[in-house]
Amino acid sequence: MSAALMHGALAPAPPLPWTRLWHNSQAVVVSVALHSAVVAFLVLGWSMEQSLPEPAPSTLKTRLVMLPAEMPAAPPAPEPLPVVAPAPVVEAKPEVVKPKVDPQLQARKLEQAALARKRVEEQRQAQVEQQKAAQVEVQRQRALAEASEQQARVAADNARRAQQAAAASDVRQYLPISKQAPDYPQRALDKGIEGDCTVEYSVTPQGAVDNPKVVGNCHPAFIRPSLVAAATFRYQPRLIDGQAVTVPGVRNTFHYKIQ
Repeated sequence: MSAALMHGALAPAPPLPWTRLWHNSQAVVVSVALHSAVVAFLVLGWSMEQSLPEPAPSTLKTRLVMLPAEMPAAPPAPEPLPVVAPAPVVEAKPEVVKPKVDPQLQARKLEQAALARKRVEEQRQAQVEQQKAAQVEVQRQRALAEASEQQARVAADNARRAQQAAAASDVRQYLPISKQAPDYPQRALDKGIEGDCTVEYSVTPQGAVDNPKVVGNCHPAFIRPSLVAAATFRYQPRLIDGQAVTVPGVRNTFHYKIQ
């Protein structure tokens, strides 16, 4: 009886008709809502896809990395050998025997060294004396050359002075090769005036008279005819060392006398 009661309590009751209708209507509502959500999601996703900018193309960058080669393992260091200290060696020092020095031989060597030093000193002194003698000779030759030049200058000056003196003496004897006597002034003839008139001038290399002028005392009546007459003189050109030169200071005196 207890088993029957338990079986009867566990068995479900059959559903009612309005309950089945309610469940069917809920399923329809859920299905419609799902379809509406799907349609809305599709529409929204299409509009967002058009409004968003195109994404930039992605670039893949690669880098080559060289890993260092593995260094070979160093061989194990050999074990140090035990150091054996060498046995001390004692060298026998030879006995130094000093040679005996002969006093006479040593004295002879010292004497030869002194003679050699004396000979070197004498040679050095002789060289110094030779250099001094050479300098004295050079100075003497220079003095002789200066004296010769001085003598040559003195001789040239003496020759120039002698030439000038000879030219001065020749000027007094320098006579024209062509000349014309001056005209006696008529006024002086009428008054019986007589006198001398000296004219000084230079003779050009061509033998002509240049720059005549009256020197000394001369009557005014004789100045003009004397200058005119002197300008007509012609001379032989003076030659010095084969070249014609100007002879200055040539004079000529005109004598005016009534005969």
